Amino acid sequence: MDSDEETGVLETSAKESLDVGGGNGIVEPYEGMVFDSEEEGKEFYDDYARKVGFVMRVMSCRRSEVDGRILARRFGCNKEGYCLSIRGKLGQVKKPRASTRGGCKAMILVKLDKSRKWVVTRFVKDHNHQLVISSREARTKLDDKDKKIQELTTELRNEKRLCIMYQEQLIAFMKDVEDHNTQITKKVQAVLINIKEVENQEPKSLQLG
Repeated sequence: MDSDEETGVLETSAKESLDVGGGNGIVEPYEGMVFDSEEEGKEFYDDYARKVGFVMRVMSCRRSEVDGRILARRFGCNKEGYCLSIRGKLGQVKKPRASTRGGCKAMILVKLDKSRKWVVTRFVKDHNHQLVISSREARTKLDDKDKKIQELTTELRNEKRLCIMYQEQLIAFMKDVEDHNTQITKKVQAVLINIKEVENQEPKSLQLG
């Protein structure tokens, strides 16, 4: 991941309007823009991408070495990076499919600051490819790969939420089982103590008889 750059720009809420398109109403990201959450930053850049004419992709992140929480996240263009050549048997290169990637550098980097806000610390605006005109008709013509990326990203996010929920339910269930086993163990120990007391009393009863 690219090195993070400390922002020295006066923080301004992302909800404040910034018209950068000569009256077209498009709000462009800028260093110092603030979001209340990572998700809010993602939704803003996704909306910006649709209006400008490209498809957003959730990129790399930086996590805390202490508790694993996300401290920084990069959102970019889906044409970032390059597709590697595919080699078949005997090392020959197979005929490559048309690639949707082309090394585009457009992106934003958001970081969690001390006030628990997410701040844009880097913004790369320019794309190295033609953008799709921002219109409803144009957006419906996105190729199947781009649509699939969006669907899979949403599905992955939902699956992660389900995993967290199932994990919490499993931990609670295991705690209940552990508590139940503890109660059973105590009851068994009480029964054994009672049996021993009865056994110790039986010889005395026989002697009196």
